[in-house]
Amino acid sequence: MSESTSYHGQPLIKEPIWTWEIPCYFFTGGLAGGSAGLAYLSQLRGNEVLARRAWTGATVGIGMSPLFLISDLGRPMRFLNMLRMFKVSSPMSVGSWILSASGASTTLAALNAWTGRFPRSARFARPAAALLGLPLSTYTAALVANTAVPVWHEARRMLPFVFGSGAALSAGAAAVIATPPEHAAPARRLALASAALELASNEVMKKQLGEHGEPYQRGAPSKFSHLTQALIVSGAGLLLRRGQSSRGAAIAAGSMLCAGALSARWTVFKAGFQSASDPKYVVEPQRRMIERGERRGASRRVSQVREVQLDKGSPATAPLPLSGS
Repeated sequence: MSESTSYHGQPLIKEPIWTWEIPCYFFTGGLAGGSAGLAYLSQLRGNEVLARRAWTGATVGIGMSPLFLISDLGRPMRFLNMLRMFKVSSPMSVGSWILSASGASTTLAALNAWTGRFPRSARFARPAAALLGLPLSTYTAALVANTAVPVWHEARRMLPFVFGSGAALSAGAAAVIATPPEHAAPARRLALASAALELASNEVMKKQLGEHGEPYQRGAPSKFSHLTQALIVSGAGLLLRRGQSSRGAAIAAGSMLCAGALSARWTVFKAGFQSASDPKYVVEPQRRMIERGERRGASRRVSQVREVQLDKGSPATAPLPLSGS
């Protein structure tokens, strides 16, 4: 049996059972969190036009995100069951509470921004929604990193930055679409800065992954990765050149950037499936870490085992023990 394969080439871990709703859940949650922060800062600076539209984007995102999650879970009661207790060690439990608290505060803040109602409650809801926006945007990174899927788990330090930059990108892009150009300057700056950060953080993550990053280089993840880069670069270029003077160009650029942010979440999602299905990404890295003394285990180099056998007077042709991961 090759060191890079498993018994009969079967996967060593199960592929995720998540369906298409999950990357959409990642995207809409990030959109909601990023938009809430943009709306609050815009309101503090007196840009009420941008603030109202950003609060709308946050409300749309926070309304759609649990729908995608519930659709994947299959029954609404499964989502409600996660609210029966608060478990700090469970990203899903923490995330469910963040999603619920953010939904209540964001809805109240948006209602006040458009109607002026509930001013006292909104005074607390606005900063609460903005404060919850950061964990709302990044807890899904902790959710996937807390699995045995190699490409997700090994990227646990970079994934929050990747998801956070994607959230800021989608928030800025959505605000650019919805806001007249004369009021959308902060949203344009956020979208352009986040576009650069999204591309850079993805490249840094792939480089740090080393051989674990190979799933990003072939198959569906590679196609989504190239699509992400094309959409973000094209959208950012159009926004930079004509976004300030043309509403149509701003809408087109914002749409491409939003699509790029969504495609980036699909890239990470698909890479997880490919990483889990290939035993190579589980077996070889674990054996090398054991051999370097970074992790305890029973794996030893074949040459080292043969030397031990010869030292003990065993014939060189004696069968070697199978090394396990």
